[in-house]
Amino acid sequence: MSAKTSIYLIPGLGAGSEIFEYLKLPEDRVIIHRLEWLIPESEQESLENYALRMTAFIKDEMPILIGVSFGGLLAQEISKLIPVKKVIIISSLKKRSELPRRLKLLQTLGLYKMLPTRRISRIDDFSRFNFHQTVKRKAELYNRYMRVRNEKYLNWAIKSVLHWKGDGDISNLVHIHGTRDEIFPIKYIENCIPVENGTHAMIITKAKKISQIIINSLET
Repeated sequence: MSAKTSIYLIPGLGAGSEIFEYLKLPEDRVIIHRLEWLIPESEQESLENYALRMTAFIKDEMPILIGVSFGGLLAQEISKLIPVKKVIIISSLKKRSELPRRLKLLQTLGLYKMLPTRRISRIDDFSRFNFHQTVKRKAELYNRYMRVRNEKYLNWAIKSVLHWKGDGDISNLVHIHGTRDEIFPIKYIENCIPVENGTHAMIITKAKKISQIIINSLET
């Protein structure tokens, strides 16, 4: 019997690892580890330095990293620091060119600095200021899974997403993306495995389909 593969799961911005609760992967083939967000050393900490600190929690050689949304960006940064077998990103970005125009504008004009992160206590408040109106209809779902509401973390995370300089140069990367993603619209995404009617929350709502795609990717 071959050794099991270690998989490290990284949740989305502000979310806890509970977002992976509906993911079903074969226990006879993989060992699952769930990573949680650290509070950044400062709002100026680079994503590269943050990724370096996160590597301390990865104890296995040649793991698979699975990241959702902002967690997908972090997974890619970690893969630049340690050898990994594969990187799987879900509802995320491979490079800066995949960031939608409205978010690039937030970064260019510095408008993200005006987001009232100090008053954010619910994800529906956060979505109203940050993203698309359709997110609000899923407010209760998001609120259940949003765990990290620390002001310093939120300011740092938003800045890190908007200033990320990814170039898509990550080997053995699998990108799973929903056709109805309201945060990172699929029209900007290149070379992904589409999930029909999947939204930005599809790690929860389309977990069965995503689980199968991940299982299939273990063969390659």
